[in-house]
Amino acid sequence: MASIITLTTDFGLQDHYVSAMKAAILAIAPDARLVDISHNIPPQDIMAGAWVVRNATMLYPPNTVHLVVIDPGVGTDRSPVAIKIEDQFFVGPDNGIFSLIGEDFEYEAVVLNKEKFWRKERSNTFHGRDIFAPVAAHLSNGLNISHLGSPLEKLVTFRWAIPISDKDGIQGWIVHIDRFGNLISNIPEALIKEALNLSQLRIYVGNTILKNIVQTYGDVPDGEPAAYIGSSGTLEVAINKGNAKEMLGVEKGAQISIINQK
Repeated sequence: MASIITLTTDFGLQDHYVSAMKAAILAIAPDARLVDISHNIPPQDIMAGAWVVRNATMLYPPNTVHLVVIDPGVGTDRSPVAIKIEDQFFVGPDNGIFSLIGEDFEYEAVVLNKEKFWRKERSNTFHGRDIFAPVAAHLSNGLNISHLGSPLEKLVTFRWAIPISDKDGIQGWIVHIDRFGNLISNIPEALIKEALNLSQLRIYVGNTILKNIVQTYGDVPDGEPAAYIGSSGTLEVAINKGNAKEMLGVEKGAQISIINQK
């Protein structure tokens, strides 16, 4: 079976960039199966990319190679890296893009400093095509990660704030907003069950107050807000058949509070 290489970028689809990376891959690994995870990461938004990487990549079959290019520091002294996590491989810049998945799993990482595995003609501004894509192709062909460069002990890591819990409730933050306008928080389901009386809570976010946590969007009328545990295992807020970001006036980084009613 041909190996799988996934692609996650902030390139969009208007320009030639994604196609050029695929061409660089197929020149080395012509039988690779290329899967687009997303090319609509907001430009230069490293943590939005990190969120997508954490929630999608570990679902793939063993030995999948994940090419991740959200790289505002391209051409600077930030390091290009390859990573092995369990039976998955990752290739991209060491700029925090692997922060969240690196927190969840043990990893083996190398700095990509063996230029023989890169494209011969290279640009200072397109490492996705000239470094990362060729390396991903070599990995998909079975090259051992240790041959690609020098061992790296620790990746560059960014962290979102941890939700704060006390006897009165939980304070968290909106860490991601998806294309539907759903507000995804950093408050995990386990913390809610541990800290709160689920029958006596109030959720404060944006310009609204919610009185309970439901199972899914359709548990509330059309146009009404719903709080629920999303597919990532954290509290989310949506508008049934609407856009919570717009209707509730919430941006990424906004506070969300769950209060125990006395």
